[in-house]
Amino acid sequence: MQTRAPIVAGQFYPADRAGCLKEIEQCLAEKSLPEALPERIVAGIVPHAGWVFSGALAAMIFSAVKQRHDTVDTFVLFGAAHGYFGTAAAVYDRGRWATPLGQIQIDEQMAAAVLETGTAVSGLSAHNTEHSIEVQVPFIQHLFADAQILPIITPPVPKSAPLGRAVGQIIAESEKRVICIGSTDLTHYGPRYGFTPVGTGTDALKWASEINDRQFIDLALELKADQILLNAAENGNACGPGAVAATVAVAKKLGKERGILLSQTNSHEIMMEKMATSSTDSVGYAAILF
Repeated sequence: MQTRAPIVAGQFYPADRAGCLKEIEQCLAEKSLPEALPERIVAGIVPHAGWVFSGALAAMIFSAVKQRHDTVDTFVLFGAAHGYFGTAAAVYDRGRWATPLGQIQIDEQMAAAVLETGTAVSGLSAHNTEHSIEVQVPFIQHLFADAQILPIITPPVPKSAPLGRAVGQIIAESEKRVICIGSTDLTHYGPRYGFTPVGTGTDALKWASEINDRQFIDLALELKADQILLNAAENGNACGPGAVAATVAVAKKLGKERGILLSQTNSHEIMMEKMATSSTDSVGYAAILF
């Protein structure tokens, strides 16, 4: 049976089971959830940096889902496309994924249903070097031991929103409890990333977070799937806009009218808080719930 081995264990998160569990618990405890959560959660947006930077925000989404839905049958994981340049989303449609916490089964039935819509293609090899989905999987294994996953690398192409709507329709017609997770980081700002449209320094990093990131966040909150791709292309404020477009399209298809921003931060703020050091570069992160 096809099994995808982890590629960033030991880099983005611990490579051993004990270390993995310890850091997951730390991430879960780091930030508090609001008292008022939706009675029904259908989707979320999470970042995908190393857990020390963005794990707490990802943990907020999975923790919120756990509070509302103790059991989830399948997580559809729309990932960013850092090294995949296909013209359609790539589905990991069979087998298992392995992490330091063990193996998790692919929902092959749902994969087949997605492929039948014509909005995505089978593409196991596309996932070989992509980390944006992998870093979410241990949270699922820890909190939802019986869940399956459906990983879909979602490039910023016109089919992103139609893919989301198709997945939303499949979920609406299914008896399974399915949660969709889209993974993106926000503005990669600074000399390291070759992106300094308003210069460098504290004010520039503030602009990246409060203006550039916020444009993208607001479009996601407003479920504007078709505008998300254009905004990211124009402003360089997300590395996974296709994943977000698909996710908000799912949420809208399933009856959501607006998202909830649980938390927003960036790597510069986290370095100041956790390491007492500053940087000329920064990457934005947000946790959004639908």
